[in-house]
This record gives sequence, structure tokens and C-alpha cells, in this order.
Amino acid sequence: MNVRPVAAHDAEAVLADAMAAVDHLNAGRTAAQGSGTRRWWIPVGVLGVLVVALLVSARTTAVVLTSCFTLVYVLTVWHRMRLVRHALRRDPSIHISDAEARLRPDDELPVYTVLIPAYSEPEVLAGLVGALERLEYPSDRLDVKLLLEADDEVTVAEARRIQSDLPIEVLLVPPGEPRTKPRALDYGLRYARGEFVTIFDAEDHPEPLQLRRAVEAFRRNSDDLVCIQARLLFYGGHRNLLTRWFTTEYATWFSLYLPGLILDDATVPLGGTSNHFRISALLDVGGWDPWNVTEDCDLGVRLQRKGLRIGVLDSVTMEEPNTDVLNWVKQRSRWYKGYLQTFLVAFRDPRSLVRDLGWRRLYHFVMFVGCTPLLAVMNLWFWGLALVWLFTNAAFVQAMYPGWAYYVAAAVWALGNLSVVYVSVVTARVIRRPDLLVAALLSPLYWVLMSIAALRAMVQLVTDPSHWEKTAHGLTMHAEAEPVAG
Repeated sequence: MNVRPVAAHDAEAVLADAMAAVDHLNAGRTAAQGSGTRRWWIPVGVLGVLVVALLVSARTTAVVLTSCFTLVYVLTVWHRMRLVRHALRRDPSIHISDAEARLRPDDELPVYTVLIPAYSEPEVLAGLVGALERLEYPSDRLDVKLLLEADDEVTVAEARRIQSDLPIEVLLVPPGEPRTKPRALDYGLRYARGEFVTIFDAEDHPEPLQLRRAVEAFRRNSDDLVCIQARLLFYGGHRNLLTRWFTTEYATWFSLYLPGLILDDATVPLGGTSNHFRISALLDVGGWDPWNVTEDCDLGVRLQRKGLRIGVLDSVTMEEPNTDVLNWVKQRSRWYKGYLQTFLVAFRDPRSLVRDLGWRRLYHFVMFVGCTPLLAVMNLWFWGLALVWLFTNAAFVQAMYPGWAYYVAAAVWALGNLSVVYVSVVTARVIRRPDLLVAALLSPLYWVLMSIAALRAMVQLVTDPSHWEKTAHGLTMHAEAEPVAG
């Protein structure tokens, strides 16, 4: 691969300009510490009120809190079930057949930029090049940028070693903080030449016609459709119970939840890869927030606050699942932390948020972005109380649910967990993967891991909000891509 020679001071200047553009175009709307109005006094004040309330009347406070938790739990579960119901009735995905994708002559295709950030993962580069070489897109219309950290010597050396006929250009991102994927993307965006741009992770295997499908999808829609998200699934998803859970969850997310959000014209949190943009719209919003550890979710919200639309493309990118529990918890903690970051940053100015999104989209934003990590924690809370009551019959549990409240909470807990199992089973059927059925039936156990990750995310949000925990890749390098049906 060709490593682009950029002088260190020039590279630093380009990166500084890129990050300054994000701050300028999103004043007060980035996760940078100190940006915008700092509302640290709000959680401190809430905590203070809670402590005083517990001291004055612990029982009443506990009843009020558990009732509020129950209400939020009900609303969140109901919201997800509603999305699933809508998605099962109609698929809003943009369908471009193989023949339609290949119809446009090569010389009429636009230049397409592909940004691929990678860090400390030399073992996946050969597979990445192979996946890119399988893309059915003319090489003279491809603008591929592999974004590597300048001090990541092992990965840079591997990139220099690999030979390819594709015009893959290696850009070395200057060292600095925060060391995050969006920071690298902002740097790469400054060198992009395409009319459209997409993001692939280094371990991705995109469907060969995906770029052609995306071009055709953009051409058939109005200019306010500025982003199209392809679906993500896993290769090697049958390795163990964790990968089967993860595969089922991803399939639910991209086959049911996101289509449901599109149908409801709701705020859509993007995935971190295989989202395709009109580059002009991306530059208009300044690119990615380098301080947000779920830059994809944040970017989707910011685009829609501008009145722009997001769609779903009927094309699949195969990713590598986490096979290791600790690796999975680290990755999921980062996702939950980023969702909380996005939610809190957006609510720095609630009035402008309501003005930009409207009340209906705001409701979806709260339910799907704000409540996703909260739902994971609340499920652990309900499971814990149920087990304590079952084995000890503790009086304090009964005191927290006086009279009819106990039966309501018990019903909510049972129905909520049954709904998780139901959606997982439906997902296995929708994607025609009967091998995921046992994992689907055991999916409530998966929530334990989610709860641990959510608690960890809440701690890190306070202690190290912009720290990017690297996900280890190359664990299923020899797995064959699994076919996707439906």
C-alpha cells in the first residue's frame, strides 16, 4: 500500500483545522469537556435531593424510585415492541437489485471515498484488502483511505508490506488526544475526493455490490436523504453462546429496530460502519465529534436535527463478533457510554432540541438512546430484587412494593423478559437462522452481561468519558462468512 507522505507539522495543522471545524459548526454540541454549558450541578443536585429524601423517609423514597423505574421500564419495552411490530408489517429498506446495481456504466459512477480507521490490528489487514478487492466498483473511481495512527508501527509496517492493485492510500494520523476513531475519520475526511463517502472497519467484509447499490439509492432519492445505513451481521457468529447472542442482537437491531425507527420517522442512531453519506452534508455538519465514543449515534442525531433524512440499504456487511466475554463487556461499555454522552450533550439545550426534532422524534430519542443503557441497568435491578425476595423473603423488598404495586412490578418484570425472548425468537425466524433458537430462548441471561457493561459505562462516563477502549479483532479470522437470507 502507498503511505502518503505528509509532513508532521502539515498533518497536525490539517487535523487541528478539522477538529476546529467540528467545534465551530457544533458549538456546545460536542462531548468535549468544557464545551457548551457545563451542567455538572444537575446530577450533583439530584444526588443531594435523593440523599436528603432517603434520610427523611427511606421507605417513601424507595417506593417512589421503584415506581419510576417500573414506569420507565414499561415505556421502554413497549417502545421496542412497537418498533418490531411496525418492521414486521413493512420493510422500509431501499432495495436495489443486482441487475439495477450493475446497470450504470463505470464511466458514469462517481468517485467514492472509503475511510477505514484501524489501530493495533495488523492481523486483519490482509483480509480487509481481500474484501475491498471483491467490491464491484471501478478502481479508478475508488478513493480508499486507510487511517492509521502514526505511532502504530506494527500496523503501519504491515500496511507497507501488503501489495494490492487497488488505489489504497495510507494516511498517518498525528498522535494526540483524544485517540478515538472519530478523530481519525475527521482527519481522513479532509483528504476525501469522493462525492460519496462510507466507513468500513478493518475487519469488515462488505457485500461486493454495496457501493453501486448506495449510488443508485442516492440517485433515486431527493437530496435530503444524506445517509444510508447498510445492515450489519457477523461471520463466525456460531462460535459459542456469546457470539450467538451477539448475532441475534445485531440481527434484531438492523432487521427490526432500525427499520421500525425509519417507519416512525424517528431519530436514527447510526451504526459505526457501512453508513454511506453525501460528503457535502457530512462537511456541512463538521464531520464526527472526536470526543464522543459512539460518534455514529451522535452524527445521526445531528444530521436529523438539520432536517435531513437517513435510510436503510438492503445490503449486508459481515463483521467479526466478540468471542470473549471481557472483550465484549469493554466494547458494550463504550457503546453505552457513548449513548449517554450523546443524550446528555443533546439535552444541554432542551429548547433547541425540541425545536430541531419536534416532540415525537424527541420521544424516540429518549426511549431509544437515553433509555437503552438505563434499561440494561433496570433489568439487573428487577432481577436482583426478585432473587432476594425469592430466597430470603426480605421485608425491605415488600416495603418497596406495597399492596398492588408488587403485583404490577412482578408482571412488568415477567412480561418484559418474555418480550426479550419473543423478539429474539422472531429475529431468528426473520433471518432464517434456526441455529440461533436456543440462544434466543436463553437471551435473558445475556441481559446480565448488558447490565454489567451499562454499570461500567456509567462509572466511566464520570471517570474517563472520552477514553476509547479498543476492541480486539482477528479472533475469528478463519471463520467463513455465513449467508444471510431474508
